[in-house]
Amino acid sequence: MAIAEERLPIKEKEREVIISVKDLKTYYPIYGGLFKRKIGEVKAVDGVSFNLYKRETLGLVGESGCGKTTIGNTILNLVPPTEGEIYYEGKRIDSDYFKRALRKKIQMVFQDPDSSLNPRWKIVNIIGEPLRILEGMKKRRNIRQRVLELLETVSMKPEHLDRYPHEFSGGQKQRIVIARALASNPEVIILDEPTSALDVSVQAQILNLLKSLQKRFDLSFLFITHDLSVVQHIADRIAVMYLGKFVETGTIEEVFYEPTHPYARALLSARPTFDPSSKTTRIILKGDVPSPINPPEGCAFHPRCQEKGEHIGCGKEDPRKIHLGGDHYMMCLPFKKKDKSYEGMTYISD
Repeated sequence: MAIAEERLPIKEKEREVIISVKDLKTYYPIYGGLFKRKIGEVKAVDGVSFNLYKRETLGLVGESGCGKTTIGNTILNLVPPTEGEIYYEGKRIDSDYFKRALRKKIQMVFQDPDSSLNPRWKIVNIIGEPLRILEGMKKRRNIRQRVLELLETVSMKPEHLDRYPHEFSGGQKQRIVIARALASNPEVIILDEPTSALDVSVQAQILNLLKSLQKRFDLSFLFITHDLSVVQHIADRIAVMYLGKFVETGTIEEVFYEPTHPYARALLSARPTFDPSSKTTRIILKGDVPSPINPPEGCAFHPRCQEKGEHIGCGKEDPRKIHLGGDHYMMCLPFKKKDKSYEGMTYISD
C-alpha cells in the first residue's frame, strides 16, 4: 500500500515528457570475409517508441540480450542509432547537440562499478572529474568541498575522500558511482542494472537511496534490469522487451497484476514468490530465443508463444499496438475465434 501511495501523486500531476523516443532502431554491423565487408547486422533494438516523464521511473525488463542496455547507450549517444529519433524536452538529440548541451543533463550508472571506476585514482579525483570538465570548477578546495557534499548525499563519510576504489565494498562503490552521476546536477539518470551485482540487503539500501534522491532532486530514471522484484519496488511504469521490441507497457499495477501479452505472462510467472499462500501456474516456454541477426517474420515471439495458432497471422503479419486502457498497451494480433478477445482492447494503426 505504501508503494502505491508514493506513486499516486505522479499519476495525478500533468505529466511532462523529458525524453521521447520514436521508432528507434539500433543495429550492430557484422563484418566478414577477406575484405571485411558487411555481411549482416544484429538488430539489437528494432523499432521502439516510448516517453520518459519528469520525476518518474520507467523500468525496462526482459531477458539478457533483448536490447535494454542498447537503448540506454543510444540515448547517451555512446552507440549511434540506425534509424529513429530521440528528443530531449522537445529538441532532437544529435551528436553535436548532445556533446554541447546534454552531457550534463543525462548521466548513467553502469552495472559493474569496478569497471567504471579508475583504480589508480582516489575517490576525490573520480567524483571531482565531472566537476572540472562539466562544471568548470578549478580550485582544489572548492572541488574537495563539493565532493564531500556529494559523498554525504549518498551516506558516505569524509574519510572516504582519499581512499582508492579497491578499499570499498560493492555497495559502497555503487554509492560512489551514484555520487559521480549527481555531480553535474543531471535531470535524467540511466541505471543499467545497478543492483544486479549486490547482495539482497545491499540492493534494498541502494534502491531506497535512489528513491530518496529522486524525490530530493526531481530526477527521472530509466531503470534497466532483469529483476522483476526490483523493478516492482522502484518503477512507476514498465516496458517489457523481447528481441529488440516492446511487447507490453503500462504502470506497475497494470502489467504486474493484469499481464496480457503471452510473453509478459510467462515472464511474470517465473518470478520467485515468498508468499506460501500465493500460487501461480508456471508457464514454460519451449525452444530458444531466436537470433537477432535473423529474427522471425511477423511476431518475433510466435515460435515460442503458448498461444501460437490462436491468433491471426502470427508468423506473417507484424503485431499491432493494442490499447488495453489507461497506460496499458501491448503488441499482438487478434484472436481467430470471435468469442476470444482482449477485454476493452482498441487497435491503434501506425
